[in-house]
Amino acid sequence: MTKKTSKVLKERREHVRLPILHGILEPVEIEFYAQDAHGKAVPQPAILADLSAGGMRLITFMAPPHTKELNIMLKLNGVKEIPVTGKISWVKDKGGVFMNGISFSHISHDDRKRINEMAEDYTDCDTRYELKLPEVCVETCRAHGLCNKPQKDEPLFKKK
Repeated sequence: MTKKTSKVLKERREHVRLPILHGILEPVEIEFYAQDAHGKAVPQPAILADLSAGGMRLITFMAPPHTKELNIMLKLNGVKEIPVTGKISWVKDKGGVFMNGISFSHISHDDRKRINEMAEDYTDCDTRYELKLPEVCVETCRAHGLCNKPQKDEPLFKKK
């Protein structure tokens, strides 16, 4: 008789993830730059699938550049542009659509803090929703610019 042991995998992620694709594709402007044959920086568009203070997952329709370092400009709705430097950790090719794991090698302390706060607020919202609390969406939410959840209370975030 074989003895089975239960293996509980420890969460290795250091930072909470902010899922950007919640139900529908939310267009987010991202450019990461590779160099062409002449050394000129060429932007490659991408779709942000999820984001944490330590990295992100991108969907691209071209193979990612073969480079040691990526210079990326995150342009997120409701958040100032965030310049980051990263490296490709993994790539999965699904018939010409590429899923790319990017780990950040440089991001400012303030931007790292801002992304962590957004991810925490997004997770808190999910918790309030699961607990069926009457006020799921709160005015202090720092993820509201990226949120496309059905329970989002748009009037809360109108400029007064």
